[in-house]
Amino acid sequence: MQTPSLYRVILPVSDIGRAAAFYGAVLGTPGQRVSPGRHYFHCGGTILACYDPAADGDDAEDGWRFHPRQYLYFAVPDLEGALARVQKAGGVIEKGIQTMPWGERMFYARDPFGNGISFTDEHTVFNGQ
Repeated sequence: MQTPSLYRVILPVSDIGRAAAFYGAVLGTPGQRVSPGRHYFHCGGTILACYDPAADGDDAEDGWRFHPRQYLYFAVPDLEGALARVQKAGGVIEKGIQTMPWGERMFYARDPFGNGISFTDEHTVFNGQ
């Protein structure tokens, strides 16, 4: 059996316009609005789908409950530039650039909606191998 590919990740947001602006600035691409409440960003082989249920006419039900240590991880060629873009776009840096025990050079942040995001120097990404 062939290993499945992860092709899309849904990220909850409460303001799709603000999310499109933030991630567009941070990722360096405008992305694409695919519905009133969904804005897609192509990140390598996976789509980051910012999703505002209210803008799409969907019920938020009980809302989103991410674990406080749940993050989306992005590999980037310029870690210092990514940190500057996150700050300039309105993100909050939780932990500045550091080298982890497994060798990854990275930082942790929160987007304007409180979602955990992390950026790693693409030359230090550890895949568990």
